[in-house]
Amino acid sequence: MSGHVRLLIEGAAALVTLSNPAKFNAMSRAMWCELKQVFTGLQQRTDVRAVLVAGEGGHFCAGGDIAEYTDFRFHSEGLRDFHEGDVWGGLSAMLACDLPIVAQIEGHCMGAGVEIASCCDVRVAGQGARFGAPIAKLGFPMAPREAELVVREVGLATARQMLLEAAVLDAPTMLARGFLQVVTHDADVPAEALQRVLRMTRLAPQAARMNKQALRALSSGQSAQALLATAYDYADSAEHREGIAAFLTKRPPIF
Repeated sequence: MSGHVRLLIEGAAALVTLSNPAKFNAMSRAMWCELKQVFTGLQQRTDVRAVLVAGEGGHFCAGGDIAEYTDFRFHSEGLRDFHEGDVWGGLSAMLACDLPIVAQIEGHCMGAGVEIASCCDVRVAGQGARFGAPIAKLGFPMAPREAELVVREVGLATARQMLLEAAVLDAPTMLARGFLQVVTHDADVPAEALQRVLRMTRLAPQAARMNKQALRALSSGQSAQALLATAYDYADSAEHREGIAAFLTKRPPIF
């Protein structure tokens, strides 16, 4: 078994590190299971307000751990269990997390790395980062739910280029296509990403959770009308009152 997903809590921020540095943080089956455990746990916490996801050693994630593939890829049930159980288990736990998630993307962001980054709300990348899903070179397609996720975040044209050409795209291209929010010097990526996470921890946590829930529902095809039954239940909440009172008295809010 190789690699781990580490969790460190610092104040109101959670730092999640993909750690398999000898393989540029390629995801093993164990790491997918740990990713699910980490984000399922974070969803239940009330002391954490934002999450940073990064890779160890100057790379985000180079894809899946191909050394494991011969153990399960050559029969349909084992392959289905891997993608629908392990991989989608980890990705869906990230997608279901109501905490804001920032991706710190350095170096390789391939295949599984693109999928994990697609689960994040804000993506900060270095100029030297590279993005793609060249699995056509390995003789298999992207699993349907993973492809749906990637198409939604990178766009259909970019997904076609990644999957059909095995194209590897640079960070400025991915910024221009709307996948990234920020591209900065490689050396500045950790500080830039952490700064954004810390800024999020100072904002209203209830509002962040409600925004993520609404955005998740709307992106899945629900109508705004379907959300109206509970949309204004926060009216008398302490957080709402504090935010308005702080603005009127010209002081920073204390959430």
